[in-house]
Amino acid sequence: MDEIYNIKIPVFEGPLDLLLHLIRENKIDIYDIPIALITKQYLQYLEMMKELNLNIAGEFLAMAATLIYIKSRMLLPSDEEITPEELEDPRKELVQKLIEYQKFKEAAIHLREREEEWMKVFGRETALNENDGEIYLSDISLFDLLGAFKKILETAPPDVGKITKETLTVKDRMSLIIGIIEEKNTIRFEELFKESTTRAQLIVTFIALLELIRLGLLRAYQERHFGNIWVIKQNAEIPPTLSVSQ
Repeated sequence: MDEIYNIKIPVFEGPLDLLLHLIRENKIDIYDIPIALITKQYLQYLEMMKELNLNIAGEFLAMAATLIYIKSRMLLPSDEEITPEELEDPRKELVQKLIEYQKFKEAAIHLREREEEWMKVFGRETALNENDGEIYLSDISLFDLLGAFKKILETAPPDVGKITKETLTVKDRMSLIIGIIEEKNTIRFEELFKESTTRAQLIVTFIALLELIRLGLLRAYQERHFGNIWVIKQNAEIPPTLSVSQ
């Protein structure tokens, strides 16, 4: 029996990061989360992470259970003896956690930007400057990458069989990506998957990309939230049309 290839990628973002990503992606009011939609999409991301053989920490599963519980509470008929003002929104505690966590993340980003400014290295910028032709890039999260890959994966035909060491290897895909980056230094995220015609090839290519980013051999940046993603060779000079503000 073939041995399934398994690769462990550290997931620095947690379930609250994923929820905030989904809220931004769907342009949702954080105070009025459509829990059914968010729960469905959250579970889809967990399924994709499972398919990619990424480690799913227990906190992700605990959040999934919380979302399902909130969804079930909201589906229950309300007590007619209780006025709408007295009803407690099942989402209240989750919303408070998200708001507090968002403030913490924003503060952390601000402190890091200050540190980068002091060290005179590349910082973060989220605006696209169309007047001078430069595209300003911002750092990207794991869920931004997963979201972009999800769109690519949805267009792939289903595969028969499993990803195995004998049929596909992450090492080979890493070498292929490095070869492409060595030649171009900078490439659009989608272009890395042009030679991958099956679902299995797409998955292994994406895992290889994550491993190269984890090893610090490549960097990934995004033009703005949910904009184009660029993969750049570590220590390579940023092309004139791309810019990360100092």
